[in-house]
Amino acid sequence: MTGKRAGSNLTLATSLLQGLKDHGARELFGIPGDFVLPLFKVIEESGILPHYTLSHEPGVGFAADAAARYHSGIGVAVVTYGAGAFNLVNAVAGAYAERSPVVVIAGAPGAGERASGYLLHHQARTIDTQCAVFREITCDQAVLNDPARAPLEIARVLRSARERSLPVYIEVPRDMVGAKTGAVPVLERRAHDADALAECTDEILEKLSQASSPVIIVDVEIRRFGLEDQVAALARKLNIPVVTTFMGRGLLSASPDVVAGTYLGAAGEAEVTRLVEDADAALLLGVILSDTNFALSRRRIDPRHAMLAIDREVRVGHHAYPNLPIDALVEALLARAKPATGRAGRVRPPAPAYPRNMPADDKPCAPSDIATAVNDLFDRHGPMPMTADVGDCLFTAMEIENTELAAPGYYAGMGFGVPAGIGVAATGRRPLILVGDGAFQMTGWELGNCRRYRLDPIVVLFNNRSWEMLRVFQPESAFNDLDDWQFAALATSLGGHGERVTTRNQLKQALDAAVARRGVFSLIEVMLPRGATSKTLARFVQGFKEARARQAPG
Repeated sequence: MTGKRAGSNLTLATSLLQGLKDHGARELFGIPGDFVLPLFKVIEESGILPHYTLSHEPGVGFAADAAARYHSGIGVAVVTYGAGAFNLVNAVAGAYAERSPVVVIAGAPGAGERASGYLLHHQARTIDTQCAVFREITCDQAVLNDPARAPLEIARVLRSARERSLPVYIEVPRDMVGAKTGAVPVLERRAHDADALAECTDEILEKLSQASSPVIIVDVEIRRFGLEDQVAALARKLNIPVVTTFMGRGLLSASPDVVAGTYLGAAGEAEVTRLVEDADAALLLGVILSDTNFALSRRRIDPRHAMLAIDREVRVGHHAYPNLPIDALVEALLARAKPATGRAGRVRPPAPAYPRNMPADDKPCAPSDIATAVNDLFDRHGPMPMTADVGDCLFTAMEIENTELAAPGYYAGMGFGVPAGIGVAATGRRPLILVGDGAFQMTGWELGNCRRYRLDPIVVLFNNRSWEMLRVFQPESAFNDLDDWQFAALATSLGGHGERVTTRNQLKQALDAAVARRGVFSLIEVMLPRGATSKTLARFVQGFKEARARQAPG
């Protein structure tokens, strides 16, 4: 256990903020409200962490989530009691589902207010209802009502966030903000059994060495724990190809020599599908066993040949090794593996041929044209980190060269893309945001906060005046139709630059101009016909229908 300051002059608020910084937080996102105003005052005046205020709490949660994903650390969301915190629930639920360590800091009534006998504004059922709700979608919680115990409570919760890569909840009664307390220590990691780790490692390496067609499948925990370089080195040492899941798209973008592609089952590239489904040994590192990752599998991965590491547990066939962190496992595998010679293993199939060289003509844009235009843009100007919302914009991202990407591919909550892009921009990088018009109606207005912070993301808005992702599954329903909100025309009033495009030539020119334009956000509204989808979404829908037909009784 280590602590960096004696802490004799620390208040609970400054101790909390410094503790967040010492545990890897680089910025925080929030919205002030009466129960959290005293804490916001300290946030602003102390300068311990840079802070960004947004317009609605879901955006705060999405921004904190994306920031955590991009710097492999914790994200921080600060909100007020009740009306603020409950607005954050959906974003935190998504972070929990997708294993993103968002730290929720929520203001709360003080001791005197709790004892007043009155029902308090923003209170739902009881004073403690808020904490009870967040207990369901966080892995650890603390209510800081005792200044003497607060430092260790904070340290315990932050350690849980980092070790499990899951959201946590810290409640700060407003009369505790100025209370004197000590420094927040950085607790030692929980120990794991070295003998169990060695046995587990040897068992995995033995299975891989005996296999004729092994594969490594990677998902989000690889990024969460900063393991991409080590996994790439392991794949090279063992001469085993790597495949990302749908959720893990964008992983190992710096190591294209080991990545065979993204597994989408029936919706994906045939070579990648065969690589996964015909494997006689599959090492799944940080993989979420979700429907979006595996529902379109024509053949289930045989559990006898599978080795899964996630949430501090490793399963090898029917053997379970609890309390083994994935970073320790990858380190041990890399240290104990012997370089493959001759190999038992298949040569990696050719990398997918992502579409390029879009004709700069006057033909109308289609969703897959956007992918081609972005690939061309990256060839000219270099790749950009990306965020994407759910819907066809995310499936279109599968046609873009494997580039860093944050998207709600499993939880699939709408509204993630734009505030997530703001979260990435706050880390000092310039993102490309892919979003549909339905999701933009929810959270696109957070772009209005870019001017205050001189953030300049580039937003590509897929406007087909429709909830098109719903239409592909239920085309007969008129409620999927949306109106034309003329989003590009609103960009100037939000402090940015907007342009509506309808042709491929206009799209190319708008993207090049956006890259050159700095200091303000650029919104490129791409008009698409209703019913037109990306090639990947079309394959996904067909695969989904086939899978549903196979599962139907009789």
